[in-house]
Amino acid sequence: MSSVPERSEIDTEYTWDLESIYATDEEWEEAFETVQSRLDDLKQYEGQVTDDGETLYSVLQLRDEIMREVSMVYSYARMRKDEDTTNQQYQAFTARAQSLSSDASSAASFIDPEIQSATREEITAMVESTEGLETYDHYLDDVLRMKAHTRSAEVEELLADLSEVTGGTSEVYNMLANADMEFATVEKPDGSSVQITQNNFTTLLKNQDREFRQTVHESFYEDWADVRNTVAAAYKNAVKADVKTAQARYYDTAREAALDGPNVPVEVYDNLLESVRENLDKLHRHTELKGEALGVDEVEMWDLYMPMTETESPDVSYEQACEWTVEALGALGEEYQERVQAGLDSRWVDVYENKGKQSGAYSGGTYDTQPFILMNWQDDISSMFTLAHELGHSMHSQYTKQEQPYVYSGYEIFVAEVASTVNEALLTQHLLDTVEDETFRRHVLNEYLERFRSTLYRQTMFADFEHQTHKLVEEGEALTPDAVDQVYGDLKREFYEPANVDEHIEREWMRIPHFYYSFYVYQYATGISAAVALSQKILDPDDEAAADDYLNFLSKGSREYPLELLQGAGVDMGTKEPVQAALDVYGEYLDEMAELI
Repeated sequence: MSSVPERSEIDTEYTWDLESIYATDEEWEEAFETVQSRLDDLKQYEGQVTDDGETLYSVLQLRDEIMREVSMVYSYARMRKDEDTTNQQYQAFTARAQSLSSDASSAASFIDPEIQSATREEITAMVESTEGLETYDHYLDDVLRMKAHTRSAEVEELLADLSEVTGGTSEVYNMLANADMEFATVEKPDGSSVQITQNNFTTLLKNQDREFRQTVHESFYEDWADVRNTVAAAYKNAVKADVKTAQARYYDTAREAALDGPNVPVEVYDNLLESVRENLDKLHRHTELKGEALGVDEVEMWDLYMPMTETESPDVSYEQACEWTVEALGALGEEYQERVQAGLDSRWVDVYENKGKQSGAYSGGTYDTQPFILMNWQDDISSMFTLAHELGHSMHSQYTKQEQPYVYSGYEIFVAEVASTVNEALLTQHLLDTVEDETFRRHVLNEYLERFRSTLYRQTMFADFEHQTHKLVEEGEALTPDAVDQVYGDLKREFYEPANVDEHIEREWMRIPHFYYSFYVYQYATGISAAVALSQKILDPDDEAAADDYLNFLSKGSREYPLELLQGAGVDMGTKEPVQAALDVYGEYLDEMAELI
């Protein structure tokens, strides 16, 4: 019987090096207490933030020092919990760290309103007359930009205090999905048994045996049906929290509030939805080609993850994936390539699935730590692309930390997904150019087509789902389980028109954790659009400046607004052109696959 190993059974070399943050849990406790005791230091500045430039600079420096320490405390706790979400000690660590983070935000909540109480001319004069304060010029511009949506210091403190509560539905969902739920064990075509998990579900749906795929599909979603009311209640309250928070900040909609944070016009969102809808014929063609490749009269939902190849995905070991990925990233120069290799050798990556481990993959870490990548390796091409994707995030952080102060060390998801998807595009081209095995090449082409489908089309469908469910709440409608199923099912039927959309797939929304991060997913779709344009420039031998321009983009962090950063790298996301260009590339790859089929 196939089983998922315990954490203790994983070799250390395939685990991330969290001891590089705190050698022991006792060190974490000391750091927690130290930074907690510093929160009151901020209060001495309340009411004095804009007295003069020196005071403004001092309070911003102190806040950044404290937040750097808080982020380390939180990241360590969260990643320890993610190693095994059933571990109650690290559940408690994470809860305490979340409270600390909320307390820190509350303690600093008076700063922005006090800055906004000054005029732009007064702030400019302080910047010009105070050494060091020029570092914060973009940050100060951003704070003043948000003046119309910032409440009084008292209300801001209350909103900061409530953030732990308003964000609590995400934690409830994650504990249910990753710690408490156990999915069915099914019999494989060879007679062995395998337990379905969040991590292996889509891998099992790539099995050549169609009857087995149907069993996996139906068993998985029937298990979700057992907690349908619980998940619907969690999602309903997450949407309500988004709406109420937006209203508290004088926004007309939750979507407007979410996009205004990174200063992304709502038109960018609308352009994405419109462009993708105008090109649904390409997705429909992909679905039809899949039916042809599989030799079926009608594509079912359990067929969607099947590759358009005659065999299952070739096995790809973690070591081989690392080698190919590093080679592919040579297009960005030797320094980038060497830094990736050094990271892989320094235990950036927590590679394999274990019991209780957080599902999916992400890149984490802080300004003062190395990057950390969570994986759930499945020995397939998809896992290799996920590794390249997360390394893109990690290298973005590395280049930013090297060039930017802490205040600009983060970056908006809108640009983050560009860095990750550029790596996928470079890996695809490298493999198509260098691997001679035709079967493997077809699998690579199929994988990239699937990533177009799942990133550009599927995430846009998710974005439309979020838009519609939030709109229902904003219009006073009840977000019942049936209502949510209806919205999702209708979208699935529109996007996958040639396929049979069964009742089980109407519950697919229940397994998407990103829906608990308000209006997050659309950025995957805009990200791949920008990434396709940038990767083509990087791979163009006549564009000698493209790689340097791209690395400069990575080095800027959040020093400029997202659309400005991308314009500097050569892509204008304020128009429909990048999205349409990416969809055109998708169409070209479909033509190539059609010839192979």
